[in-house]
Amino acid sequence: MQKNKSIVIVICLLSIAFVSSAWADEASSKSVVEQIVDAQTILANGPYKGLRVNHNKGMVVTGSFVPSSSAASITKAAHLQNTLSKVIVRFSNAGGVPTIEDTNPNANPRGIAIRFELPDGSITDIVSLSINAFPVSTPEAFLAFLNARIASKPDSPKPTAVEKMVAATPSLQKFIAIPKPFPVSFATHNYFGINAFEFTNSQGEKHYVRYQIVPMNGQELLSANDVAKAKPNYLFEELPQRLNKGAAKFRLLAQVATKDDVVNDPTAVWPNDRKLVELGVISLEAPVADNAAAEKALAFNPLILLDGIAPSEDPVLLARPGAYAVSVGRKLTP
Repeated sequence: MQKNKSIVIVICLLSIAFVSSAWADEASSKSVVEQIVDAQTILANGPYKGLRVNHNKGMVVTGSFVPSSSAASITKAAHLQNTLSKVIVRFSNAGGVPTIEDTNPNANPRGIAIRFELPDGSITDIVSLSINAFPVSTPEAFLAFLNARIASKPDSPKPTAVEKMVAATPSLQKFIAIPKPFPVSFATHNYFGINAFEFTNSQGEKHYVRYQIVPMNGQELLSANDVAKAKPNYLFEELPQRLNKGAAKFRLLAQVATKDDVVNDPTAVWPNDRKLVELGVISLEAPVADNAAAEKALAFNPLILLDGIAPSEDPVLLARPGAYAVSVGRKLTP
């Protein structure tokens, strides 16, 4: 597949609302994805020059990926065959405030973005979160969710716009109820691909899968007391120290859907008893020398795909490149 210009990831999960009527009139002439970027910027009190609209507090590290022999059973994608790939991985906090404390509940869910660089120069990306769900099933609903948050001021009459939307939207109720723990380290957290992809193997067999990225030694979380004692930047301080002592390793897994599983809705969580196929091991070795420069240059896109992997028809997944294009354009504007 032709390498596209990389474009910024826009996955904001907990900011939402109705704008003022004047802003809404202006927004009505814009695409849904551009309105989403506008709303995220407002919620973060941005824009922040040169930074991503969302998940803009991040750290970039490098390493390698070794595929498992079982990966070829479900896909012919080149990076999941018998070859070693370099990886560039970005960990991040949620939200669009670059100074957000790692101990702030709004810094959850955490993000992980993985770029595989193959020996032939081709690339492919995975973008995942530390929570196995998305709050709504369409870009339009996501925009309404963002707008409802903007309209819900501290002095707004009860029930507020966002309270009304949550009450009327079961997927939002489920999303809010999901535990959002604080990890010991970015390297000790589980991450989930909320969108499904269609895998095709060399025999033409097809399966829908969602990614899971899990620490080799299992997930490690902080207690409430530990969170209260943690420093504001504890995750960003801990990771370089950890990597200085040795590689941090993750298992890359594919959760395989059955014929009855919903594959085009990121709010539909597949049961834990679904088959897991080992795709390989990600080894993270060191932070990049210049994080600011790497952050500026990198822009991940989960639709940069290699032969053997295709997107599902999930409308949230398919809308992301448009939102990324808007966001990267603003990031690069002098």
